[in-house]
Amino acid sequence: MDKLLLQRLVLERLAEDLLQAEQGARTAHETATHEENIAENKYDTLGLEASYLATGQARRAEAIRQAIGQWQQFRPRAYDAGQGIQLGALVCLGHADDDEKQQQQLLFLGPDGGSMKLALEDGQFVQVISGAAPLGRALLGKHEGDELSIQVAASRQQFEVLRVE
Repeated sequence: MDKLLLQRLVLERLAEDLLQAEQGARTAHETATHEENIAENKYDTLGLEASYLATGQARRAEAIRQAIGQWQQFRPRAYDAGQGIQLGALVCLGHADDDEKQQQQLLFLGPDGGSMKLALEDGQFVQVISGAAPLGRALLGKHEGDELSIQVAASRQQFEVLRVE
């Protein structure tokens, strides 16, 4: 699988997210500063609430800009069995569901800020996670055939590394 294609898809999705966050911030700012939303008494808080929303959207936009910068500088490398799984690895994980059927999922480890699920043209899905995510941390340094376990809420989940690219 083409890791540069995955990186491009992540960057495209982040660009879309940035546009939405910036539009949300502009709309909230316009609402907060509109003359009809000037508070007439202490219970009239629409303008104040809109200003909080505008601030939050602006922070979200800045976080997305930082993620875009990290993903633009990111250079996924080929898997090195000597180092084990590192950022840039494409990992096929196997795990048993409640019916004990073997389920597989593809994960692409990348920089922070790119957590998303990508749908590829061939119908496959790739989950993008960062090395800082609990599953990402558990994968770092592992090799094909290794097993790992993570705690998710009240349950412990077991995985096996089936393939690494």
